[in-house]
Amino acid sequence: MSKCLQTAFLFLGLSGITIFAQPAAAQDWFKTGTGLGVEKARVAVPDFGARGGQAQPLETVFHTTLTSDLEYSGILELVSPSFYPTKAPTIPSELKPLDWSAPPANAYMVGYGNLAMEGGGLAASAWLSDVRNPGIPPALAKVYRGQPTESDARQLAHQFADDIVKLLSGGSPGIATTKIAYVSNHSGHKEIWVMDYDGQNAHQLSHMGTTSLTPRWSPDASKIAFTAYVKYRGFENVEISILSMDTGGLLAFQRYPGTNSSPAWSPDGAKLAFMSSQFGDPAIVVTDASGGNVRRLTHDRAVDTSPAWNPKTGQQIVFVSDRGGLPALYMMNADGSDEQKIDTADMGYVIDPTWSPNGQLLAFSWRRPDGNYDIYAMDIGSKALVQLTRDAARNERPSWAPDGRHIVFESTRTGTRQIWSMLADGSNPRQLTTTGENESPNWSPR
Repeated sequence: MSKCLQTAFLFLGLSGITIFAQPAAAQDWFKTGTGLGVEKARVAVPDFGARGGQAQPLETVFHTTLTSDLEYSGILELVSPSFYPTKAPTIPSELKPLDWSAPPANAYMVGYGNLAMEGGGLAASAWLSDVRNPGIPPALAKVYRGQPTESDARQLAHQFADDIVKLLSGGSPGIATTKIAYVSNHSGHKEIWVMDYDGQNAHQLSHMGTTSLTPRWSPDASKIAFTAYVKYRGFENVEISILSMDTGGLLAFQRYPGTNSSPAWSPDGAKLAFMSSQFGDPAIVVTDASGGNVRRLTHDRAVDTSPAWNPKTGQQIVFVSDRGGLPALYMMNADGSDEQKIDTADMGYVIDPTWSPNGQLLAFSWRRPDGNYDIYAMDIGSKALVQLTRDAARNERPSWAPDGRHIVFESTRTGTRQIWSMLADGSNPRQLTTTGENESPNWSPR
């Protein structure tokens, strides 16, 4: 293994065990806990060679997508193209390592290759080479195949970017091929939509014709549970519905009287927790994946809602309750035992809890007495807090990416409610939607 890759793996390993080993500034422990505090390798990604006229416009799409994916990964530093050597390699025999490792490029790794038409399809031959160790084979060597369309060119670039990120992060997956579900009023009703992680390829999923809210991906990304206004026993009722990503249709889920909303999947996908008033007071209940075998978990007379299952252990559920007066965070065991308030050391409205993939951090929206709704994150063990957004807008409904290094959320910072993403420390915000009103994003687990 090359020295560059050894360094990347070493820092990743250390980040998993030193997150709370010693006192540090809030931003320091948070960057470490999210994997954003690792040493970044300098990576150069020159234009790919286009084999034939039809491949040229697709190479432009491919390369633009690839550089955008890598730039937003949070774990590497892209070398400025102004520092590139004059000739870009398109196959390993054309790579001159010293030209890339020496100043001004000072690159550690170079991603390169070519696009060609093969058998009526598009083939992207791609390599990643460690130019500080020119005697070893390329760290990545792969051919990505698809149709000769801009959509597939983007997808091939996403795949190569994810492979690079996975390699340089020591196995942590990239997010370029992930999706984001959200609620949009584009069709005249609030329906469930889905888009690529970068806001591209947006399309409508649900067609309820009423109001749909709070989409939540299943752990295997094959289904989306959500809140929907539906007819039940002759009346419009708020119920849990489930969309199949395979068929695009609704799956059977048992209906209950009262209001039923805010679903959350267990990590194994076998159960759903949600808020239900079927027993009287709005409480957290749990059912199997088809809605059967309902069991009440909370029994306070207050409103308990917005459950979030610890994705790592499956043993804890965080939820929101106003039993103390204002909405606050509470945590209990997955069987409903040992309920405890999570102290945020200040008053205000605390809503929208979401666990990081490693089960150590909570992100949530908090309106403090002297401020607006902003996104915060907390180490669930030490209760250390860090504020991620700071502006005059409402910043709500955070959801973690599967890499633990990114968060998607809704914000009114441009005047209308839109979907944004950012690195998990609050930096590099990106607006993903621009038209209509869009809210309640949820990042797919893969």
